[in-house]
Formats: sequence, structure tokens, C-alpha cells
Amino acid sequence: MYFCAMIRKTVYFLIFFAVIQLLGCSKYQKTLKGPDNEKKYSMAMEYYEKGDYLRALQLFDQLIPIVRGTDKAEKLYYAYAYCYYNQEDYILASYYFKQFVKNFPSSEYAEECYFKSAYCMYLDSPRYSLDQTNTYDALKELQLFINMYPGSERREECNQLIDNLRYKLQTKAFEIAKMYYKMEDFVAAITSFENILKDFPDTEYKEEILYYMINSYYRYAALSILSKKKERYQATIEAYEKFMTFFPDSKYQKEVFVIHKNAKIEKSKHK
Repeated sequence: MYFCAMIRKTVYFLIFFAVIQLLGCSKYQKTLKGPDNEKKYSMAMEYYEKGDYLRALQLFDQLIPIVRGTDKAEKLYYAYAYCYYNQEDYILASYYFKQFVKNFPSSEYAEECYFKSAYCMYLDSPRYSLDQTNTYDALKELQLFINMYPGSERREECNQLIDNLRYKLQTKAFEIAKMYYKMEDFVAAITSFENILKDFPDTEYKEEILYYMINSYYRYAALSILSKKKERYQATIEAYEKFMTFFPDSKYQKEVFVIHKNAKIEKSKHK
């Protein structure tokens, strides 16, 4: 009996829930298709507050051209951008946050929306193995935010986001340089490693980069014509000395010492 009663209660609840949903949908569709813009506005805000961003957006889409220039515009544009943000559509969210700043530059929410526009671009930055155009765009926008609001409490967060993006770019550049090394294109590898050190002087990959450069110079010298061997073994020796200056206790110490020793022997053979 108890089990049957529980089943009946569950069925009644589901029926009640379905009726409420149908009535809600009917009310929503009626308002969406109707002429009452005040009702659309209040319903849109109600859906927005409840987290029903899809329905809120459909109503906002109709209201935006109507409320432009009114006292409702600022709040609506603000909510409109956040609808896309909360749906994780970061490209459109970034665009509409920026539009908010453009339309309401004196708003108390202008700084927040400027930051959110840049932050959305940060979130849209792909993993390091993919094209990094969006990453460069995000870096630019975050730096522009710092320039626009140098005293902002979000400045520290922006700097951290910039560091994260730069690390992603370093990683991509490092992986490309290693690819050249594995392909035995040592000239391209050396150039790529040098560019990383120039573009990211504080890179976390510095030890590995200098290690690969020693190996690249040494292997490149071994493959070179006789007239070029001496100078390229010398480059290997110099790369070793630079490495030991920065990382005297490196885990690669024994390995690079052997390379350095062999490079000196090979150099002495070519006057």
C-alpha cells in the first residue's frame, strides 16, 4: 500500500510539474509574440535572474532596438552580455561587453565590462598546440585594460592572466623548436630556441632550451663541411659555458660536460 501511495504521489507531482511547465511556456510564447514591451522587459529580467538565459536572450533581442536611449538600456545591455557569458559563448560575450563600454562609458559597470570583454578573450584562447591568434588578441586586450584602469583592483588578476597566456606562447614556441631539433634541422632549431630566449627572457624553459642548444650546435658541427667545423664546435663550447653560468648544478651537467669535452677535441683537429 505504501509503495502504491508513493507511486501515486510521484505521478501527481510529475503531472503538476508538466502542467506548470506548459502554462509557463504558454505565457512565455504569448509574451514573446505580443506587443507589450513592458511585460517583455520584466519577463526577460525575471528569466535572467532565474538563470534561464536562452529565454531571456530571445526577449532581449526584441527589446534592444526599442529601449535604446531609454533609462532601461544600460541594465538591459549589461544583462544581455552576461547572458552570453553565462552560456559560455565567449566570443559574443566579449563583443557585447565591449559594446556596453562603448555605449555607456560613464557607467559604474564600465570597468567591470571592459575587464569581462578581455577575460572572455582569455577564456577563448585555445590550447598551445593550436593557432594562437586569439591568445595574442587576449594579451592585447588585457594590456589595454591595465592601461585604461591602472589603479584597478583587477590589475593583479590581469597580470596573472597575461602571464598564463605568455606561458602558453612559450610552450608552443618551445615545442616547435624541439620539433626542428628532432627533424635534425639544427639551424632552425637554434634560431627558434634563441628567439624564445629573446622574446621570453625569464622563460621557465631556459634550462631545457640551453641544453638543446648545446646539442644542436654540436650535432650541427658534426654534420658540417670541414671549413665550418671549427667555428661550429666553438659555438658548442660557448653554448656550454653559457649553460653552466646559469645552471651549474643542472641535471644535464654530466651529459653536457661530455659534449663540451668532445667539442674541444674535435675543434683541435681543425686548424
